[in-house]
Amino acid sequence: MNIVRQLWIAVLAMIVVVVASNYLVQFPINDWLTWGAFTYPAAFLVTDLTNRRYGPERARKVVYVGFALAVVISVYVADPRIALASGTAFLTAQLLDVFVFDKLRRQDWWQAPLASSTLGSVVDTALFFSLAFAGTGLPWMTWALGDLGAKMVMAGTLLIPFRVLMNYIRSRAEVRAQAAA
Repeated sequence: MNIVRQLWIAVLAMIVVVVASNYLVQFPINDWLTWGAFTYPAAFLVTDLTNRRYGPERARKVVYVGFALAVVISVYVADPRIALASGTAFLTAQLLDVFVFDKLRRQDWWQAPLASSTLGSVVDTALFFSLAFAGTGLPWMTWALGDLGAKMVMAGTLLIPFRVLMNYIRSRAEVRAQAAA
């Protein structure tokens, strides 16, 4: 499988996650949580897997392309204010995630994805909820706190698929390398 195809799989995954999250954030569960809190953390998983496998430069490419396409699509499935707030928060948080992950990549396997996802989630939540809902009369501050709590739980939980998928990706790369030799 060549690099272009692998990056497009990551880009497609990123688009699906962001568009779904932008749609789902419009549906509160209660005054503390929206459905988007359960899907958006997967964007960090996609970024971190790409960063671990291909490095920060290619991870940033996935972020830029995913950002552009997801914002355009989100305008049609969500309120334009949500789409623009999401784009701003997404780009800022994901680029921070790439940077932090790269700085910690030589630490224990779990430290880079947990730290980068945590920091990215805090920034994303603060930017997104304030830009998307401030001045609307909706309980955006409690949604932000509840969503951040859910994102923190998801950041820890997503370490399991991160580890499993990294092992799978490594084993596939080793098989391809042996076959090419």
